Amino acid sequence: MCKAIFVDIDGTLRNSKRELSSKTIKTVRRASKEGNLIVLCSGRPRKYTEIISKQCCASKYIITSGGGNIYDYNSKKTLYKNIMDKQACKELYNIAKRVDARFMMDVGACRVVNRVEHFDGSEIELKTDIYDFIDNNDIMQCTIADKDFEKIKSIGDEIKAVKNVEIKNQHKSLTNKNYPKNGTIYYDIANIESDKGNAIKEFCKINKIDIKDTIAIGDGLNDIDMFKTAGYSVAMENAHPNLKKVANEITDTNDNDGVANFIEKIL
Repeated sequence: MCKAIFVDIDGTLRNSKRELSSKTIKTVRRASKEGNLIVLCSGRPRKYTEIISKQCCASKYIITSGGGNIYDYNSKKTLYKNIMDKQACKELYNIAKRVDARFMMDVGACRVVNRVEHFDGSEIELKTDIYDFIDNNDIMQCTIADKDFEKIKSIGDEIKAVKNVEIKNQHKSLTNKNYPKNGTIYYDIANIESDKGNAIKEFCKINKIDIKDTIAIGDGLNDIDMFKTAGYSVAMENAHPNLKKVANEITDTNDNDGVANFIEKIL
């Protein structure tokens, strides 16, 4: 019996235009009304994920920052967070600054950045000394990004050398030479033990759910730990090849309502 379905957002729940189809909204709403916990589990920051969760009528719970935070947005309560090593954050910022890349920190509800590009309220430009900010705030995830593929690719080894953290997710072009090198090229970085899989374990403890009664649906490398943890795993047809290898099942693409098609099948 399924008691919770953990669903990634980008490349999974939403199509390639970052839209929620009417079929997806209808299906998630139906599943929720029938008592299923649909939990969005994303590398996105908290406020952004909450908006998407409400749009598709999922549960009140969200897992954000790649597993660094579990939040109940109805009661406005943080249930779990995994705080990054502060020295590591400073080193990551120095790497981003050297190549003039965007540096983003998931803090609380929003993403604090050195240079705002999205003016929807999900990003806040840092106006104070960044080292003081890191010392005085809990950061769940850092992201280094730029539209220049070669710039971001060139700092991969430097990021991997930073102690106590690791790359949790990255633009598919950085690991798949056949994937288009366009859009925003990025690395998501967090504590070594911070991932979607561990967040699911914490979620299940809090809600007294047996792990075997859970399903995970995703498309990216940061979904691998989630797949290895959940009782059953479903990869999108457009998923990274390495994720497909560990999936129990493969559904349609995100542009062909893969999530909705799978949920309809099990309802």
